[in-house]
Amino acid sequence: MFFLLRVAFWLSIVLVLLPSGKYQAESQAPAIGAADAVSAASAAVSDMSGFCERQPEACQVGGQAAVAFGQRAQAGARYLFDLLQDSLAPAQTGSIGRSGPLPQSQNTLTPADLNPEWRGPMPPKDPRRPT
Repeated sequence: MFFLLRVAFWLSIVLVLLPSGKYQAESQAPAIGAADAVSAASAAVSDMSGFCERQPEACQVGGQAAVAFGQRAQAGARYLFDLLQDSLAPAQTGSIGRSGPLPQSQNTLTPADLNPEWRGPMPPKDPRRPT
């Protein structure tokens, strides 16, 4: 269980750090400065129980940071999905570009191909060797 949590954590970090470019959401989250994030994190750590009732600003900034983190992770996942889809998808499938009637049979072997290969004579059995 702890392994899955670690994998989810590191995967989310990777997705956030991927370039988002054209995949960034149209409705941008408000820009959060480093000072706001540090103050929100320190307030959350100092007062974990009921800090939203006592410090609504920290809860609001933390919510905005979570939304921004989620949007970055979503944009990174889209980028990674499109990158993998483009690299793994075939450029052309077998059904594209076929012209003319389909062949009646795919059996293209000639009678010479159907003859068995030549094999030399079998070596004599050694009477001293048990089988």
